[in-house]
Amino acid sequence: MSRFFKYKSAADLEAENARLGLDLRFTEDVAPLWQPLAVGGRAVGNRWCVQPMEGCDGDPDGRPGELTARRYVRFGDGGAKLIWGEACAVTEEARANPRQLWLHEGNKADYARMVADCRQAHRAANGDDSDLLVGLQLTHSGRYSYRRPVIACHDPLLVGRYKVTADTPLVTDDELARLVDDYVTAAKLAVEVGFDFLDVKQCHRYLLSELLGARNRPGRYGGSFENRTRLARDVLAAIRAAVPGHVLLATRLNVFDGIAFKMPGVPEDWSPPLVNGWGMSETDPFTPDLAEPLRWVAEMRQLGVTLVNVTLGNPYAQPHYGRPFEYPPPDGYESPEHPLIGVDRHFKATEVIQRANPDLAVVGTGYSYLQEFLPQAGAANGRDGRVTFVGVGRASLAQPDWVRQLRDHGKLDRKRVCRTFSYCTALMRAKDHPLGQYPTGCPPFDKDGYAAVWQEVQQLRTRQ
Repeated sequence: MSRFFKYKSAADLEAENARLGLDLRFTEDVAPLWQPLAVGGRAVGNRWCVQPMEGCDGDPDGRPGELTARRYVRFGDGGAKLIWGEACAVTEEARANPRQLWLHEGNKADYARMVADCRQAHRAANGDDSDLLVGLQLTHSGRYSYRRPVIACHDPLLVGRYKVTADTPLVTDDELARLVDDYVTAAKLAVEVGFDFLDVKQCHRYLLSELLGARNRPGRYGGSFENRTRLARDVLAAIRAAVPGHVLLATRLNVFDGIAFKMPGVPEDWSPPLVNGWGMSETDPFTPDLAEPLRWVAEMRQLGVTLVNVTLGNPYAQPHYGRPFEYPPPDGYESPEHPLIGVDRHFKATEVIQRANPDLAVVGTGYSYLQEFLPQAGAANGRDGRVTFVGVGRASLAQPDWVRQLRDHGKLDRKRVCRTFSYCTALMRAKDHPLGQYPTGCPPFDKDGYAAVWQEVQQLRTRQ
C-alpha cells in the first residue's frame, strides 16, 4: 500500500487539508504555547503535555522498573510542564499485563524516587520545577485485565476478543461498589509519593470507560446516564474528599467510542440500535454525538475535576481512531481512512469540549501523526480556542526532549521525529517474555533502550 505522509511543509499539509475537506489549521507562531497558566490554583509553565504512554516495563510486584524510571527522567528533562503519568492499576487484578504499574504500600518508596528523579532532571535541564505538574493515571483494565476479563456489559461486537465469550459473566454491582475504596487507597498513596494530579481514567474501553456506554447493563450501574456515570462519580467524589485540595483531580476521557473494526480494516457487522456505546448514536456509530460527554464533563467539574484530557476509540478494536498511523502494528490492519481524517476527528471533538468549557484546562490528542509539523497545528488550535494543552504521546517516546528542541532550535529534531511506524504498539503486543510482557518504546530512535528488545522480538517471530 502506498503511504500517506509525503508532506515537506505545513503548506503541503494545508493543501491536503483543503483537498480532503478537513479543518486542520497551522501557524508558525508558537509563542502562545510557551505562556504559563494556572490550573486549579497550580502554576503550569507552558502548554505542552507529555501524554500517558505505558511502557509495560514495571516489575511483577508493580514497582517501576529500570526502563520506567529512565522514561520519566527523560520526560522530566524534556521541558514539557505537564507530564501525564501512565496507567497505574488500583489493584493487582486490574492490571492489563503482568508488568503494568501497580502502586501499593509495599512499593511506594520506588514511586517516590521516580517522581523525585523526574523533577530533578527537569530542574537540571530547565531551571525550575515549581511550575511542573506530574500526574498519575489510576485505572482498572476491565475487559482487558490480563488475569481474567472483567466486563461491565455484554457487547456482541467484542465477543471473541481478549478471552471474552458470550458466557463471560458481568462484574457484579457489589464488586463495582467495592472498587471505590481501591481507587481512594491508590490516590492517597499517589499523593504521598509526590504526584501533583490524579487522573481517574475513563477511556479506551477499560472498565470506567465501558461503564459510560453500558446501556444494556442491568442494575444500578447501567442503562440510564445517571447509572452509567455512577461509579466514576462515586470514585471522583471519594478521592476529592480524601486528598488535599492542592492535588488536582483530572480525567482522560473518551468522548467517542466508535464501532469495532476487524481485518482487513472494515467495521464489524452491526444493525441499529447499537446496544452499547458512549459519545455515539445508537443508529450511526461512525459520527460522534457528544451530548452525553458534554453533560458528563459539566458534572465532573462540579465534582472538582479541573483538567480533562480528550481522547477517542479503543486501541484493541479500532486503533486508527485513537492513534492515526502510517504503518499498522503486526496484529492490525492498514488504515481504512486517510490518517489526517483521524487527526481532524480528534481536533474537532476536543474543540467541542473546549468551547463548551472555555475556562477548563483541556488537553488535546492526535498530534503525533503530524510529525515535525505538530507544533504548528497545536499552536493554531491554541490560538483559536480549540484546546488548552497540546498533548504528545508516541512522539514523546521517539524524542522525549521535543519541547526543549522546539524551545532551543525553533523546531523538532527531524532525525528523531516519530514516523508512526507502530513499533511501540508491536512491542506492547509481544507477550512471549519470561515476565509475560515485553517492554515498549521506540526502537528506531531510542536504540540504547529498545534496539536489543526489538531484535529479540523479531527473532521470536521468525521462529514461530
